Amino acid sequence: MKGCELGEERCCNRKASWFNFPSALFAASLREKMASCAERDLTCPICHDIFRDPVVLSCSHSFCQACVHSWWREKLIKECPLCKEMPLTNPPVSLTLKKLCEAIQQEEKPKHLCSLHAEKLKLFCLDHQQSVCVVCRDSKAHINHRFVPINEAAADHREKLRESLITLQHTLKTLERAKGRCDQNAKHIKVQNRNTEKQIKEEFKKLHQFLQEQEEARISALREEEKQKSRATRDESEALSRNITLISRTIRQTEKELKAENVSFLQAYKDTVKRIEQCHLLDSPEPSPGALIDVAKHLGNLSFNIWSNMKEAVCFSAVVLDPNTAHPELTLSEDLTCVTHGEKQKLPDNPERLDQRHLVLGSEGFTSGTYSWDVEVGDRPSWELGLSAESVDRKGSVRSGSWGIRFDGSYKATAPPGQSSLNIGKPSRIRIQLDWDRGKLSFSDPESGSHIHTFSHSFNEKLFPYFSVEKGQQLKLLAKKISAAVD
Repeated sequence: MKGCELGEERCCNRKASWFNFPSALFAASLREKMASCAERDLTCPICHDIFRDPVVLSCSHSFCQACVHSWWREKLIKECPLCKEMPLTNPPVSLTLKKLCEAIQQEEKPKHLCSLHAEKLKLFCLDHQQSVCVVCRDSKAHINHRFVPINEAAADHREKLRESLITLQHTLKTLERAKGRCDQNAKHIKVQNRNTEKQIKEEFKKLHQFLQEQEEARISALREEEKQKSRATRDESEALSRNITLISRTIRQTEKELKAENVSFLQAYKDTVKRIEQCHLLDSPEPSPGALIDVAKHLGNLSFNIWSNMKEAVCFSAVVLDPNTAHPELTLSEDLTCVTHGEKQKLPDNPERLDQRHLVLGSEGFTSGTYSWDVEVGDRPSWELGLSAESVDRKGSVRSGSWGIRFDGSYKATAPPGQSSLNIGKPSRIRIQLDWDRGKLSFSDPESGSHIHTFSHSFNEKLFPYFSVEKGQQLKLLAKKISAAVD
């Protein structure tokens, strides 16, 4: 390690002489001189900072381990950066020097003073992005560097920090809003689960009741047939038993007459013959058809027949409304076929939900094929029906990518880029027919069969039915008839 500038012996003599002075002024001056001397001796000649993991070369010069290795990589020659002597290949770390440097670094120093020169920090190096003193400015470490007064640098950095803080605060608010949406979604999911589970149980309860009634009716019919046919078989069996008894008795009496004396035999002969002739009149009945239970009638296509009967107990809607898309002021029926415009509800602001216009979409979109559904509009004062493209901004007006008709005192056809008036009657039902492949969307009156309007457009994305109604009013999707057929 490089010796003190004053010389080891001379420095020690000075230290001894200074400690003999009683004056506090000289004691403070001594401490300052020693600290300055020690700090210079513990400074790396390459990075000009206190040693970090210091290594001692064979020439006794010391450097930071990382600094000297970096120097060697750049110079490609492993020599001492100061005296150019060839040192050890892998010089060891000096633990004593390392502990001393760490102790110096841990000492608290005034933040407004330069750690190297104990001068006030008045400048800011733009290249090193650090505060420096006027001595540092003229040192080799800061040759050709740019400097500004420290107050200007502080003002510029404070402004940058304020801008970053504003951005961070905005990010925090965005995250808090997102967290609020997540919490609201979590609560709404539980409500949805509870209500949906309840409705599922109610629907299955109805189906169970229907199946139970079907089971009871079929078992009752089976038992009734069993009762009737058992009674008929029993009556037939009783009649045969009576005939058997009569014939058996006649046979016994005739056998007895045959054993009688001639006179007695001849006297009873006519009565005996008459009894036998009467027995011959008792014909043996032929087995009657249909005596057994008609099992095929009760079991044949049982599940299909039950399903055929079930069509009277269930309904089918070609379009099912999606509650996750409904505007907060719209309420849907439990079977998702009726929409009512009422008071605003507290619902999650999920991406699918429409929040600008009072609309609700169908749960399924169409990308091909033909579809048809009827809507009961009655005498509602204002409503709108149609189809909307999947790409439409659901947080916007939904006008640019939708085709439909609306009524608000007069009928209008709405489609990009505007709307046109329609001259029609006042239908209570509207039938919507989509032929996606042919690019046709038609509206008609299913009761009168009259045509209302047809849009022609080359559809190239998924279309969703949409519905809107005036506040306090409702629209209802009409169920279709279900038929059971066999190919």
